[in-house]
Amino acid sequence: MSLRINDTAPDFTAETTEGEMNFHEWIGDGYAVLFSHPKDFTPVCTTELGTMAGMIDAFEKRNTKVVGISVDPVSDHLKWKADIEAVSGNTVDYPMIGDPDMKVAKAFDMLPAEETETEGRTAASNATVRSVFVVGPDKKIKLSLTYPMTTGRNFDEILRAIDSIQLTANHKVATPANWSQGEDVIITPAVSDEEATEKFGTFEKVLPYLRKTRQPD
Repeated sequence: MSLRINDTAPDFTAETTEGEMNFHEWIGDGYAVLFSHPKDFTPVCTTELGTMAGMIDAFEKRNTKVVGISVDPVSDHLKWKADIEAVSGNTVDYPMIGDPDMKVAKAFDMLPAEETETEGRTAASNATVRSVFVVGPDKKIKLSLTYPMTTGRNFDEILRAIDSIQLTANHKVATPANWSQGEDVIITPAVSDEEATEKFGTFEKVLPYLRKTRQPD
């Protein structure tokens, strides 16, 4: 069965470039981004890992850890790091999971459970291992995105989504299309006009079911 928003993220123990990891324990009381790659030493993924390495501070400011995963052994990841740094100028200091037996990829429904062939796999064989998962402190999936191999991921969008996820977890608001940090937000339908006034002060009633207010602190 495929994973859905608010499902508990699969827990696992695996080897990484930073040692053994128990996923839920590693997440702790913060957020986590798990982003996957179909193969080491592939062009688009090389740019992605380097870009993420240059943005780690932005994720840490949001109490969010980052981990990469590929259906390759840790030994390959360690060799790949040099190429990533050469291309991007950024050192990969976040862990990268080795998943040559495909257990993690299967647990996250990125490969069929019946897939057994591990030798000679190409990026095309693992094309569906191109997902991003944002996991919350409650270990539930808050967001999932899957990209084709030819489309590099936009990590600014993932940061934007995390800003929205964290804001809306603490306030009875939602964020509109193309929202960015600091812009007006939507008051959720469960909040009455009276409660909205009490919580947010003034607000704009665009439609009976669409009320906007300033982003709460």
